[in-house]
Amino acid sequence: MATQPLVIIENDIKSFQAPMEAEMAKAIKHFEGELVKIRTGRAHTSMVEDLPISCYGQAPMALKSYAAIAAPDVRLITIQPWDVTLIDEIEKALKNSDIGINPTNDGKVIKLVLPEMSSARRDDLVKILGKKLEECKISIRNVRKDFHNIMRDAKKDKKVSENFYNRLEDVLQKVTDNYIAKADALSEKKEKEIKSF
Repeated sequence: MATQPLVIIENDIKSFQAPMEAEMAKAIKHFEGELVKIRTGRAHTSMVEDLPISCYGQAPMALKSYAAIAAPDVRLITIQPWDVTLIDEIEKALKNSDIGINPTNDGKVIKLVLPEMSSARRDDLVKILGKKLEECKISIRNVRKDFHNIMRDAKKDKKVSENFYNRLEDVLQKVTDNYIAKADALSEKKEKEIKSF
């Protein structure tokens, strides 16, 4: 949570709600990042663009620094190195990575053809998605708990009235429900993707 403690001011809902929403938005942003990593049957350049490649005797850099990467088809990723002498290095890095797809090349372009996804693999991905969704919801609930503790302490120290405390409780629950619904919607969309490709 924020480095400086939140001070609740009587009748100022905005200064309470804004930092709470900012914290919950971080959980959603993290969840979105996790969703990108769950591979559906659809080819996407993000599957390989950050793969570390060691070339020219330098420290490893992301593949996207050395090549043009495209997904021209739902099951195909093409990698065209700007320097064709790097094709073997890139191919070796792809083979040693955890993407699990054997690259082929014609001397100029490397192709990765994604296999059809089995129903067992789809089921596994849906389970992984479920775990990631639960982690996101736990993060959101933890933010709610932190802000509820701040409210409770303010009420105990008589910094806020009973009436304002009740209003804050309503805001807290409404915002929490809103962010949980956002997480559910993202999860549903991803599950459809997993099942349809």
